[in-house]
Order: sequence, then structure tokens, then C-alpha cells
Amino acid sequence: MRNDAIDPNELPGEGDELSLRPRFLREFIGQEQLKGNLNVFIEAARQRSEPMDHVLLYGPPGLGKTTLAHIIANEMGAPIHVTSGPAIVKPGDLVGILTNLEEGAVLFIDEIHRLGRVVEEYLYPAMEDRKVDIMIGEGPAARSVRMEVPAFTVIGATTRQGLLTGPLRDRFGIISHFQYYQEKALFEIVKRSANILGYTIANDGAEEIARRSRGTPRIANRLLRRVRDFAQVDDLPEIHQPIVQKAALALEIDHIGLDRVDRTMLKMIIERHGGGPVGIETIAASTGEDRQTIEDVYEPYLLQIGLLQRTPQGRCVTDFAYKHLQMMRKDRPEL
Repeated sequence: MRNDAIDPNELPGEGDELSLRPRFLREFIGQEQLKGNLNVFIEAARQRSEPMDHVLLYGPPGLGKTTLAHIIANEMGAPIHVTSGPAIVKPGDLVGILTNLEEGAVLFIDEIHRLGRVVEEYLYPAMEDRKVDIMIGEGPAARSVRMEVPAFTVIGATTRQGLLTGPLRDRFGIISHFQYYQEKALFEIVKRSANILGYTIANDGAEEIARRSRGTPRIANRLLRRVRDFAQVDDLPEIHQPIVQKAALALEIDHIGLDRVDRTMLKMIIERHGGGPVGIETIAASTGEDRQTIEDVYEPYLLQIGLLQRTPQGRCVTDFAYKHLQMMRKDRPEL
């Protein structure tokens, strides 16, 4: 089971490189309204010398939910314990985590929507009353003992807020929604990351990476690393637009950030189903991708930029998708 106490001043990096994650709220780029609200909540909690209220962070993957959880712990000067919903299998797993928390600690639960219902029941009193029930003995002699746990903050992260049960969602005092990033914010993130990686990047190179990053900092940083590899092999001292375009072509990422899977999905809907509607299970089977991966990773961005539509009958491509793929709309084949 993944349950690691992390010193908030020692965030993990990638390999031997310095971590690209910001460590404090002032370093976090983008999500201005969310960041402004959290700044108020953190400062208020610090002034009262008490832990923050429980925080739920939701939005598409790669937008900074895990990073922000570590930032909150840093700002509060608190240790952070990291686990995930699928890792907490039995109530005993959760009880073990809760009873070993330090006063004021942050418990970060990634994919919190995947917590088991029985485990959730043990989390409720801990979040509300700082108490947890444990069973001693078995059978007729079994009895429940209520133990106190230290004051702590739960930070839950999820890509699918709708899958959270109502009782769990209602126990979070702060609920924050992550939006896709604008190109300007991604440009600043790429410039900052390039500086940390120790590689010079020109403005046109940073703009090109930002344009192809699907509004997602994780993708921007990943693309930056791969572009750096191409630049390094070509013995280029600085990343300019041409090397970004060369790398993106090799990686099959087009000028609005679509990759091969995105295009395959859209073309399949057009060529085999006349543009839709088509069910998600059919899309998953036709592309070889898992349904949840399509719903969590690919679909949100395609919906956001207007290439795909959801209808009660299924998914349909838009006129913009035909134009982007340079395909002509045809009459639906007779069924």
C-alpha cells in the first residue's frame, strides 16, 4: 500500500533533475481564482493556528492537483502523507494511516472517488469529529472502540467528481475546480521549466510548445523534455520554433495538440459511423483504448475545444473536426 510521509521541503524530482513542481503558492502559475481563494483559506488557518478545512480538488489529469496538495502542506508547514483510493483496500488500512498522523498533518488521497464504500464510512467520523472506530475481537465478543485522531486535513483529488458519494463530497469544506490552462500561462510554465532544466528556450519555441500542450502543464513539461532531447542531439544551444515543430512531427502531435489516438478516434467516428452518434464502448473497442482512459484523458480536451460533442445517443464529431482533419462530410450510410 502506498502511504509515504513526505517532508514538504523535499519534493521528489524526476531522475537526477530538479523537480519542475512549484513548492509555494507564489510560484504556481495559472488557476488565478482558485489560487487566490486558497491563499485566503491558508492565511486564515495559519492565523488561527489550526489545520485547514478539508479540500477537494477536481478536474482533468495533469492540471496540478497533486502539486497543489504539496503546496498546501508547504504553506501550512505540515508533513504530508500520500496515498490513493485504490490503495486503501480495508478499513484497517485507513485506521492505520489515521492513527499514525502527526498533529496538523495533511493526508492526500489521490483518486479519492475509488475509495471503497465501507472505507468511506470510517473516514466520515475522522473528518468531522477527529475520531475513528475500531473493532476489537471477533464474533459475539467483538466490540467497537472509538479512538481520537490528531487534527488533520484531508486533501482529495479526483478526475471524476460525479463518482463521489454525496456524504463524502459534503464533508469537504473547500471544493476547487481546475480549468484547462490558457496558452499564456503555459508559456510561462514552459519558460520556468526550461530554466530549471538548464536549457535556453526562445520565446517562439516556448509559444509553440504551449500551443501543442492541450491546456495541460504536465503535457507541456513532458513535451519540453522531449524537445530538449531533439535539440541536444542536433547540438542546438537554444530551443527555437523549428526544433519544436520537428520534435512534434516525430511525436505525431499536431498544431493544436492532438496526438495519434485523438485523430484515430475522430476519424473512426467519421469513417465508420458517418460522424456519429456512436457509443463510448464502440469507440473504446475500435481504438483499443480503455473506456476510462478515453473519458478521462482524451475526451475532455476534445469536448473543450469543440471537436467532439456528447449527446444522449452517443458521441458526435463537429464541423470543426471535419475541417481540422481535412475530411468531407458524407451522407450517413443506409443501415
